[in-house]
Amino acid sequence: MPKLSPEDQERATNSDYIMELLESEATLRLFRIFESGATDNPLDEILTLVNLVHPDVNEDLIITFHQDIQDIFSGYFPGFRENGNKYHNLRHTFGVVLASARLFHGLTLSGYHFSSDVVLKGMLSAYFHDTGLLLRSFDTAENGAEYTKYHEVRSISSLFKYLETYDVDDTIRLDCGSIIRCTNLEMDIDSIEFSSEEVKLAGQILGTADILAQMADRYYLEQLPNLFQEHRAGGLQAYGSALDLMKDTTNFYHNFIVKRLNTVLGNTAGVMQSHFKHRWGIDKDPYVENIATNITYLQNIVEKCQDNLEDIYSYLRRRPPYRS
Repeated sequence: MPKLSPEDQERATNSDYIMELLESEATLRLFRIFESGATDNPLDEILTLVNLVHPDVNEDLIITFHQDIQDIFSGYFPGFRENGNKYHNLRHTFGVVLASARLFHGLTLSGYHFSSDVVLKGMLSAYFHDTGLLLRSFDTAENGAEYTKYHEVRSISSLFKYLETYDVDDTIRLDCGSIIRCTNLEMDIDSIEFSSEEVKLAGQILGTADILAQMADRYYLEQLPNLFQEHRAGGLQAYGSALDLMKDTTNFYHNFIVKRLNTVLGNTAGVMQSHFKHRWGIDKDPYVENIATNITYLQNIVEKCQDNLEDIYSYLRRRPPYRS
């Protein structure tokens, strides 16, 4: 154990300092749990949760999906080119898959019973939900973000192509297609055809997980300029600049996202606290807390810096870990 300096020795005898140290360690533990679970590899936690939801889910297939999606984003999988998007990247995909597994688990704790097939379909859909933003071998665009407007349809197409290597029936394709459509923020879920209420709930899980994983991310604010660049590449005209997007994010969250989570997506997010309490003994919802922190901080710096984007950037010092 390293020796403490005289100043640190004096501080160590102070109960306030000890409490501060314990709180910082608890915060670090919560951050690690939120990011990936008990280990640095989110796959470990994903497999644990899937088994808790239904022990008959084919874990070997989950592992295969996890490994294949890494190769797909890296450009090593036949038919796909390396991802060039900084916002919708592999890290985001893993975050959505993990959040989906947590919601499945939370709903199970609340009394819902999922078949092993629907759990597998939900997880497969989570892994592939943004593959439409990746360039395929036949694409002529310079960047996959150019397909932003209809990337959900392309994601479904990519999944169908991927499933050609497996002997699966049409219900898997059709159900996964319906589930992925739930990530489209402009889509009215009631207009989507589901084979069952259970599949619809899986779609609400993925739609919820996609929102939570983005907005609760530690690097969400730093990533907003990258989101704007993807929107611009995709021809979306809602915002004229990254500053406009950042200034409207608070309003977008309170007036649109919260309503969508609570109504269209069935308040599925409400079970996240049950998951963390049962799995980790933490009686709180880190997703809700992280989103509140992100939104409040963004609102404060936008008001303080007004229209000076460079000043806003000076308050956003975190550097997201690179993962294509």
